[in-house]
Amino acid sequence: MCGVDELVERVDDQDRVLGVVSRRQAVREGWLHRVAVTVCRDEGGRIIVTRRSEQLSRFPGLYEVVVGGAVDVGASYEQAAARELAEELGVRVQPRLLFTFLNRCGLSPHWLGVHEAVVPDAVAADPDEIAWHGWLTEPELRQALLEWSFAPDSHEAFNQYLAFRLRPRNARS
Repeated sequence: MCGVDELVERVDDQDRVLGVVSRRQAVREGWLHRVAVTVCRDEGGRIIVTRRSEQLSRFPGLYEVVVGGAVDVGASYEQAAARELAEELGVRVQPRLLFTFLNRCGLSPHWLGVHEAVVPDAVAADPDEIAWHGWLTEPELRQALLEWSFAPDSHEAFNQYLAFRLRPRNARS
């Protein structure tokens, strides 16, 4: 959640740190900051999809195909992604950073670090953050993206993730 005391690093268009600000201020002013998300797959390759709690201030009730949140001051994208997986799904795994990109979707522009992780089928979703979760195959997810209301960040992150997976291995960052 975007709390009053949540501090983030304000960054420039090259993802270099400029200073420390509250996330609320970064969003309000449109200042770049960092967010880490993870596409979670099970051993069979299905992808977890969640529906945000109605009590959340940002995008209540919308679906997500990524799990994530703001990168704390001094933390890496990987550390933030691992923290969010533990908080939101109750799993302790080390996600793998695939790429970062400047995301202009959502409430304000931000650098988005996109990760991938294999997580157990049985997760302990935090009910304050997640109202529902389920596992979808990639074809099922592609259909859901057309029919369900997804948060804009989630939609963009997944599109970038799919494009990344299609790149030749030697062209990946």
